[in-house]
This record gives sequence, C-alpha cells and structure tokens, in this order.
Amino acid sequence: MSESQRPDSLSPSRASDFMQCPLLYRFRVIDRLPEKPSEAATRGTLVHAVLERLFDDPATDRTAVRARSMVPAQWDRLLQERPELGELFAEDAQGERLARWLSEAERLVERWFSLEDPTRLEPAERELFVETELDSGLRLRGVIDRVDVAPTGEVRLVDYKTGKAPRPEYSEGALFQMKFYALVIWRLKRVLPRRLQLVYLGSGEVLTYDPAPGDLERMERKLLALWEAIGRATRTGDWRPRPTKLCGWCDHQSFCPEFGGTPPVYPLSVSPAASAEDGQGRMGPV
Repeated sequence: MSESQRPDSLSPSRASDFMQCPLLYRFRVIDRLPEKPSEAATRGTLVHAVLERLFDDPATDRTAVRARSMVPAQWDRLLQERPELGELFAEDAQGERLARWLSEAERLVERWFSLEDPTRLEPAERELFVETELDSGLRLRGVIDRVDVAPTGEVRLVDYKTGKAPRPEYSEGALFQMKFYALVIWRLKRVLPRRLQLVYLGSGEVLTYDPAPGDLERMERKLLALWEAIGRATRTGDWRPRPTKLCGWCDHQSFCPEFGGTPPVYPLSVSPAASAEDGQGRMGPV
C-alpha cells in the first residue's frame, strides 16, 4: 500500500469498526483483508435493493405482493454483480437452504408494509451518496437509504435494518449512524434534518429521533476525536485489539493476537515520534 492510500475519510461503518476494535479497522482499511460474505449481510443487501427499486413503480403498484415478487430477480442481479455471493449456497445442492433464505428475505420485505405505506411516499433520494469536508479538514462520507422531503421542506433521513431493534438502553449506539448522516447533510446543505428514522424489519419496530444542533455539534466533536485516534494509530502502527463478544464473528481471528495470530506486516511507514500531538494539540497529517 502506498503512502497515498492512507485513510483519508470516515464513514459510519468504518467509524464503528474503530470504536469496536482498532485492529479490525486496520484489517479492513489498511490491510484490506478479504472477508467472506455472510448470509445475514447479503440478505440485508437484497432487501435494501428491493425496497429501493420498489419506488420505481407507480404508487398504486407498490404492494406487498409486488415487493415479494421482486426478491428472486434482485437476487439474480446481485449474483451477476457479485458472483462470489454464490459461494454462500455452494453446498446447497437441492436448493433448500437458498429457498429458506429467500423466503426470509420476502418476509422481511413484507413486514415493511406494516411499518410504512409506500403508496404515500415519494422519496426525494434513494441510496444517496453524500460527502462533505468539515472545517477541520476531516472528510465524511456515506450512503443514506432514503431521504424524504415534506412539502414544507422538512427533511427526514431513513435507514432500513433487517435485524431487531435494540433495547432502549442501547438506542444511542443505534442512532450513531443516523446522527453521522444528519451531520453530513447539515454541513453540506445547511439544512438540519427534522427527523432520523430507523426501520427495523426484523422486529417490526421504528425508532425515531429529532436532532437538535447541539446533538450534531457533539457528534462532530466525537468524530474529530475519533479521527485523531485513527491518525495516531496510522502513524505509529499501534492498532490494539479490543476483545468483545463480537470477536466470535470476526473473519480475521487467524491474524489477531487475541487468538494467537500475527497481523500482516504493516504496509505503511511508521514514525513513533509522531504519536505525540503537536504543540497545538492537533493531529498531524494522516
């Protein structure tokens, strides 16, 4: 990896990786180690594809029957774009496991109709890529599932989740991604989103939050601190694992010291002296 390929931006998923485990962030962003596709993540991609494309149809055609019927075709499209996904069911000679998996995707799609009425929605954007650079120089980017704009101009950001809603005490963590997107929209378009909405298809629940400017200012400070920590780790090569119960799901145990593994040779130059902050308390260039 060349020096020009050092981390130069932050997305919600990569920010979450670093908060979960700095070494996981390194494996994904610096080393770019391959990861096997999972049935759960791929099902989420499939469901998202159906819900995005359903809005191509006229409002009167946006029915649960129509949405369910789109699942097989969207799965075929995903296979064409990413043939490696076929490995998920390589040993499913009779196709029984694939059939159950597709049926579960159909159930998740159908459950959405009990939570929202697509015949009454006309999204302003779907799968919207957003990117902005903060005054600090930190570049934020991500993809928002859906953006709704009311006739009065109020903006709602919506994200679909195929899992179950978290317990109330964990809702703050669940909203991290949405506050990230809200901050990007606020800084990019000078519009404060009126509502953030997480639609949990796994449990049939909707979590909403109405952000205030102070919320997003705190999010910005949190991301800046996070970026400084990523910068220090990048310069020093000090990426420490943070063991949690999520380690059991990690694809990189063979490279992790917590499991007796050895990380790949660090591909970037290391400057131990640069781990200290400069005299102004700011992060050096990453």
